Parts: sequence; C-alpha cells; structure tokens
Amino acid sequence: MWNEWRRPGPTVAQRRRDIGIAAIVLACAVEVTTLVNSMGAYLFQNPPGLLEQVGWMFVLSVPLVVRRRYPLAVMLVVSALFIAAQVNRAGDTLVPSAILFLAIYTVGAWEQNRRVARWARVGVISAMFLWLGFSLVRALLGPKGDFKDAAGPMDPVLASVLYGLEFNIFFFLFAYVVGEMAWSGARRRAQLEFQAEELRRSQEQNTRGAIAAERMRIARDLHDVVAHHVSVMGIQAGAARRVLDTDTALARDALQTVEQTARTAISELRGLLGVLRADAEPDLKAAPGLDDLPELFESARAAGLEVSHGVYGDVREVPSGVALSAYRVVQEALTNVVKHADAQHVDVRMRFLDSALELEITDDGRGRSTSTSSGFGLVGMRERLAVHGGSLEVGPRREAGFLVRASLPTLLEEKA
Repeated sequence: MWNEWRRPGPTVAQRRRDIGIAAIVLACAVEVTTLVNSMGAYLFQNPPGLLEQVGWMFVLSVPLVVRRRYPLAVMLVVSALFIAAQVNRAGDTLVPSAILFLAIYTVGAWEQNRRVARWARVGVISAMFLWLGFSLVRALLGPKGDFKDAAGPMDPVLASVLYGLEFNIFFFLFAYVVGEMAWSGARRRAQLEFQAEELRRSQEQNTRGAIAAERMRIARDLHDVVAHHVSVMGIQAGAARRVLDTDTALARDALQTVEQTARTAISELRGLLGVLRADAEPDLKAAPGLDDLPELFESARAAGLEVSHGVYGDVREVPSGVALSAYRVVQEALTNVVKHADAQHVDVRMRFLDSALELEITDDGRGRSTSTSSGFGLVGMRERLAVHGGSLEVGPRREAGFLVRASLPTLLEEKA
C-alpha cells in the first residue's frame, strides 16, 4: 500500500507560501546582482548590462511560484535557464544556484511518479556536470587565470578544477538526498495519521461493541428477572382469584407468595439497575449464584410444580460469572416450564465434571417447539453461554416433555 502512496497536492497555504518564496528569492537575486555590479566582481568577463542581468534573475525566479504544483516542469525550465544565463555571462551564479537547488529538491519532495522523479533528477544533474565539464575544458584551453597568490603544493589550475568539481558533487548530491528525505518524511507522517485514524476508529468500534454487549447483558438480566417472577406472580394471582370465595386460607397463601415474589423481583431489579448509575460500584455479591438455586426451586414449587434437584460429582467453587450464568439458565428454563410446558414435574440436575459444569433441566410437559417460541429466553441462554465458551442443547424429549442441557467450562484455578 505505502509503496504506491501518492503525496497529496499542495494546499492553498503552501501555494501562497511558494509565491512568497519566489518573491524573496527574486529580491535577493536583484540585490546580489546589484552588489556584484557595484563591486565589479564579475564571475564572467564582459557581462551584459545590469538590466539584462536582472531580467535573467527574474525569469529564473518566476517558475518557483508553481514549483510544488508542477515540480518536474519547473526543474527542467530552471535548468535550461540556468545554462542559458551562464552562456550569456549573466552576472553571479550564487542565487541561480540556489534556485536550481530548490527546483531539484522540489522534484524529490513532490513529484508523484517516483521513477520519473529519480531519473529526471539524474538526467538534469548529469547535464549540469556535462556543462561543468565543458566550462572547465574551455577554461583550461583558454588563457590562464591570475594565480599570483597561489602557494599550495598543487597546480593552481588543477586545484581550481577539483574545487569546482567537488563543490558541485556535494551541491547536487545534497539537493537529491534532501528531496528524498522530504518525500519519506511526508509518507511517514501520512502513515502515522492513517494509523492514528485507524486506532481512533478501532477504539470507537470497540466502544460501540462494549456498549452493545452491555445492553444485551442488561436486556438478558431484565428478561430473566421479570419473566420468571412475573410468571410466578401471574400463576399465584390466578390461583388466588379462583379460590378466593371458597378457600380463604389458600387464597391468602397465594397472595403472600405474590407479595414475596414481587419483593424479590424489585430487589433484583434494583441491583441490576444500580449498575447503570455512573457513580455506582458494581455489587458482585448481590448477583445470584448456585447457592441461590433452592430459592428458585421454592418459587417454582409455589407456582404448582414438583421440583426435584440433584447434584453430582465433586462440588467445588466456580467463577462468579459462570455461577451467575448457570443460575440464569436454570431460572429461564423453570420460567419456560411454568409458562409454556403445562407440566407437573421438573427435574434439575447439576453435574460437576473435570473441566465443566453441566446443567440438565427436564420436564414432563407437552414438549414445546423451539421454533414457535416468541420470547428471547433461549437466545439469552445461548448468549450467556457463548460468553464463557459454553454450549446449549434444547428440544423436545422423545418420550415427553422438554430438555435443556447447558455446559459451562469452569476455568477457576484449584486452590493449593
């Protein structure tokens, strides 16, 4: 992906900055040209007039206005004008060299086609060295310069040639490398921005997922609490209504069960809704577990069911989350028996296996179909078990009634 990255074009602010840079470079060129002419320190013999030299500085500086929009074209134009200015002996080369440096650098930093950028700069630099070689040969074949103060061990002409060659090698190599570094830096910044955006999106997605999971958990708990207790209250209230005129004591017991069940439901709802408060600490002790199953059985018995309960295997402590899920599975299964099964007896078996807790709830009712159930109880069971990596098996029994079998891995480490 990033090997094919293309740098976005210059912004409006960067384009304005290029205009300012071109204006500053032109002002410096005019000043340097004026100073050179005022001192008579000409690089070339018999230079043109001051106005013509200023004109060369102007045409060299103007392309910099669009250097980031058209970097390749600007470099080619500046390179051609640079050689043309030297052919016409147009004053000093300090500012024109700086303009050429800036043009080569800009191609390295902004040209989208990296292959074109590389070979175009190599071509321009090669052309400049050819021009430098031609100029040096012409200087060697021409009249010797005045080296009256020369005192080094080397021939002054050879020393001048080597100085110019080494200076230009450093000059062009530096322009090339700095341009590459600018391109790489822009790509790294784009990578960091992309990674930061990906991280932000991932965090938002995780947050949304956590919120959705919490909503599902609250919905499951609300369903389990409300469905079970309201079912028991409805059955007891109906029983009280039927015997109210004939058996006052039985009606009183049924209404008392309704009252107790309502209080239990309110207590559980308060504990559940309390976690929604931002300043509330979760009360883990308030969450029901395996020790609370007898109360659940008593509630089912109060609804008219015969409940038998068996525990098999080596009883041991299980993680609180597993215990809560096991409690809710039994609660939902009993609620479904009360509401849908028209059963007389329900059998609840709990098996402590080597690495799992298995629950099996069977009844002798009419064996309701899972496909026709309109509630969310079975979905909630599967979601609870999936959190712990457990499994759920539900369906009508062959002989009669309905089966709910749940397996929950127990990962709590054994105490030494």
